[in-house]
Formats: sequence, C-alpha cells, structure tokens
Amino acid sequence: MNTRVAISDLFTRDEISELTSKSDLHGGWAVFSTWAVIGGTFAAVASFWDYVPAWGKLLLCIAALIILAGRQLALAILMHDASHQSLFKTKWLNDTLTDWLCARPIWNDLHKYRAHHIRHHSKTSTVDDPDLTLVSGFPTSKKSLMRKFIRDLSGLTGIKFAIGRVLMDIEKMEWTVSNDRRWIPQDGRHWSDYAKTFIKNSGGAIATNAAIFGALWASGHPKLYALWILAYLTPFPLFLRVRSMAEHAGMPTSNSALTNTRTTKAGYLARALVAPIHVNYHKEHHLMAAVPYFKLPKMHQMLRERGHVEEPPTYWQVLHELSNQAD
Repeated sequence: MNTRVAISDLFTRDEISELTSKSDLHGGWAVFSTWAVIGGTFAAVASFWDYVPAWGKLLLCIAALIILAGRQLALAILMHDASHQSLFKTKWLNDTLTDWLCARPIWNDLHKYRAHHIRHHSKTSTVDDPDLTLVSGFPTSKKSLMRKFIRDLSGLTGIKFAIGRVLMDIEKMEWTVSNDRRWIPQDGRHWSDYAKTFIKNSGGAIATNAAIFGALWASGHPKLYALWILAYLTPFPLFLRVRSMAEHAGMPTSNSALTNTRTTKAGYLARALVAPIHVNYHKEHHLMAAVPYFKLPKMHQMLRERGHVEEPPTYWQVLHELSNQAD
C-alpha cells in the first residue's frame, strides 16, 4: 500500500500559501453564474414555448432537463467546496449562504455533508471509506453499466434516492450520500415525532424549493417547476454517477491521493454536465483539499511540470476503462 504523500514534498511553503488563498469574489461568481444559468434556462423555455411545435416543445424540455441537472450538480459541487471551507474566504458566506443557496435547493445539508465527507478524505479507498459503495463493483461490463444508466435516466435511481432522503430526514436511517443503509432504532417514537423531525431536517429544502416555485409562479410560469423536479430525478443521478466513477472507481487501494484518486480531462460538454467547478481535478483536491476551485488547474499544471502526475484520461476513456469486463 502506497504511503500518504506529504504535500511539503510537492510544493514549497510559499506555493502552498498561494494555492490555498481563498476569494469571496470567485466564490460569489461561482454561485451567481450557476443560478444565472438556471434562471436563463427557465426563461428560455418560457420564451420559446408558444412558438415551437409539439416536437419542438419535447426537445426544449429535454435540453432544459440536461442543463438544469448539470447546474444541480454544480450546486452540489459548490456545497462540496464549502464543506472544505474553500469556496469563500468569509465564514458566513461559506457556511450559511452556501448552505441556503446551494445545498438546500437540492435537498442536502452542508453541515451534515461536511461531517460525512471529511471521513471520505481521511479513509479514501479503504473499507472505512463512507463513499466506497458509490464506486464499488468496477470495472464492470458495458451491459451492466448501461443498466445503471437506464435506471438513472428512467427515474428509478432518483426515486430511490428521494425515498432514502425522507427516511434520513425522519431519522429512521442514518444520514449519508452513499448507498449504505444503516437503520436507527425507533423504540419509543410516536408517529408525530416523524413529522416534527421531517420538518426540522427538510424545512430548508422545502423553503428553498418553495422560493423557486414562487419565483416561477410570479413570472407566470409555475408549471416550469416540474422541470426542476424531473431534472433532479433523471439526468442528475446519471451525472452524479459518472462524476463519482471518474473520481475513484477502479483505483487501487492506497494511502496516497496520487494513486487512489483520478483526475479527468474535461472538455466543454463534460464541464457543463459532469465536471462543473473544476471538480475533475480530483487528484489535486485530495492532495490539498483547501485549494479553491479556481486554482486547481494551476496546481495540476505545477504537478505535471514536476512529473508527479501524468496527462489525465477523458471521461469517455474512463467510462470505457470501467466497462471493459466480459458479461
């Protein structure tokens, strides 16, 4: 098993200080631009809806679902970065604003996620990694991978996730973002306790989604909220799966982020759908989680120039590598 690499062996003290310096401006732009695309997508559908035929409406909805799901993943990545205190320099912006503008709208919780995700970083690729079930079973066959993708796009994965989220928010099941199920004893609980607990844990998600619905209602297009829900239940789980696969699936068990984590080359399409906010620079992120998203490309280039990392594969190459097993 490879030993954990010391970051001081890769960068000087001054380089580490420069790479880990945070910016409220860059954090604010990431959040604003993500919501601008979401708002622009709703506006585009509303503007063109009455001027296209039935088949055009179908294409418009499909395009909107894909774009919205990509931005829902962007919100998840912004929450992820905030969990490492790297999105904003100002603590309130990082912990409170990001929780309400990024985590809650996608039915998540920054503070619960942070506690879970820190364990992933400290136990990456080991049996104690809480995210291990997200990438176990790879490599697999192309047929098996396609079955997974079909479940995602059909909504089965999304519905399963939603049921799991309800069970976690009523505190019948332990909170997680992985596929693990750990049941919590329910001795002595009254039925009313479940409702109170659900409101306590899901209140933020309900409030922020009510705000999205209210904004669409005020603009005269409340039905467009259905696109937000459908995107969350269909393309979003697929994009999450591809992102998780690219980061750790098929990597050897190791104590070193240089070998247990994968960086992936992302073009414009990948950045729009499965690799927003430079999340594809995942090896760099695991080496030094305090580096903000906008400095990860520079960190990658420095590691390349010093011979510590090789040219990364594309997402298509990773998917091919992870689905090359015989049935």
